[in-house]
Amino acid sequence: MKIIFTYPPLDKTKGTPLLSQNRQFQYFKEPTYIYPVVPACAATLLKEDGFDILWKDCIAKNIEKPEFYEFIQKESPDIIAMETKTPVVKQHWKIIDEIKKQNPKIKVVLCGDHVTALPEESMRNSQVDFILTGGDYDFLLLNLCRVLKDGGSYDSFEPGIYYRNNAEIKNSGQFILNHNLDGLPFIDRELTNWKLYAFKNGNFKRTPGTYIMSGRDCWWGKCKFCSWPTLYPQFRARTPVSVLDEIDMLVEKYRVREIMDDTGTFPVGKWLVEFCEGMMNRRLNRKVNIDCNMRFGVLGQEEYAMMKKAGFRLVLFGLESANQKTLDKINKNLNVQDIIKSCKMAKAAGLYPHITIMFGYPWETYEDALKTLELGRWLLKKGIAYTVQATIVIPYPGSKLFEECKSCGELTSQDWDDYDMKNPVMKTAFDKNKMSELVYGIYSVAYNPEFILRRMMSIRDANDIKYFFRGFKKVIGHIFDFK
Repeated sequence: MKIIFTYPPLDKTKGTPLLSQNRQFQYFKEPTYIYPVVPACAATLLKEDGFDILWKDCIAKNIEKPEFYEFIQKESPDIIAMETKTPVVKQHWKIIDEIKKQNPKIKVVLCGDHVTALPEESMRNSQVDFILTGGDYDFLLLNLCRVLKDGGSYDSFEPGIYYRNNAEIKNSGQFILNHNLDGLPFIDRELTNWKLYAFKNGNFKRTPGTYIMSGRDCWWGKCKFCSWPTLYPQFRARTPVSVLDEIDMLVEKYRVREIMDDTGTFPVGKWLVEFCEGMMNRRLNRKVNIDCNMRFGVLGQEEYAMMKKAGFRLVLFGLESANQKTLDKINKNLNVQDIIKSCKMAKAAGLYPHITIMFGYPWETYEDALKTLELGRWLLKKGIAYTVQATIVIPYPGSKLFEECKSCGELTSQDWDDYDMKNPVMKTAFDKNKMSELVYGIYSVAYNPEFILRRMMSIRDANDIKYFFRGFKKVIGHIFDFK
């Protein structure tokens, strides 16, 4: 049984669509390719179970639609699986219908946060055969393929699968996150063409780099703007030993030099201590850098120092807003004063803080948004934060923010094409041009003499020089994205 996991070609009018950047979606003039961990797990699981697997990322390989459809015709797979996201789901509906038109026997599967929130929508608007809901769609895809291969009844599906029974849309029940993450095989990186994502990534100072996930997904998991609690309503982590074994393999087999752990928030407490001790005991801290997502106000100076010794380099913080009212409304569980304090502690430990910022909350005035702009620029100019990602707030379906805005009549559009972070889709107190100016204002700090001087002074070796110029190229791309 042949299965293709694909990211099909999408419209490039707005830039390169970063679909594998799972939690958010943007079009970038200067593309960044992020390794999609859960889809890669799915491909590996299926291959180890004896299925014939093909990986076709047309976005990362810059493949156009004619070549893609030719590939499908030539390979004639039994199943095509695609991860989707709100801003491109309508494009995926058209692609699915074209695939079914050319070969009606091919079964098409969709997964991701949008179809988890609105599964029946895609069943009604396209000829998709199956929808996998929840974040463990790697395990669900394995179950689906086994049932189809054995000619079994759909009653054998695990909970979380939507399917068609003649003209009726049915499902196997609410998905359950009861799968053993430590039982997953280590991802087959050759199968999933890992080098496509190993170099064109602004996070990596040292290349080749790759991604892993120590947990699914965020142990806080309550931020109202985030749609991933729809996929992972409860947090689960692999054991530190399992993660360390995978890092060991990546270093020895693939010569990976930097690893981004894409867990929504990296595990802390006893788990973090055991992991750091393992990195040092195995001397992996001398061979590879680790990057991770972290929350402000959670760790102290000793813990940041421990992470530095263990090989951590980049720590990504969700700043989101400099207004306490906003932080409270989006349920960040964060005090504004913790932002500067945590950045300073991470910086003092020798780590590189990366901050993410969003503009366009419907309750914020322009003056409120300026406070966030000013804090972000100040952190960057003073070298307290090292890098930044700035976006416009988008309430994806499945997020609590979407439900609140929908019920209160604050959405200005429910055309999913508009949910690409280029323009606001919520009512705001000021116009969209000022919104873009705010995002542009964050990235334009790259022109600031104080910022440039501090970055130049941070250069220690050839890797720093390469990283500086790669990063500068990405920033210029972002400036043109929002100018």
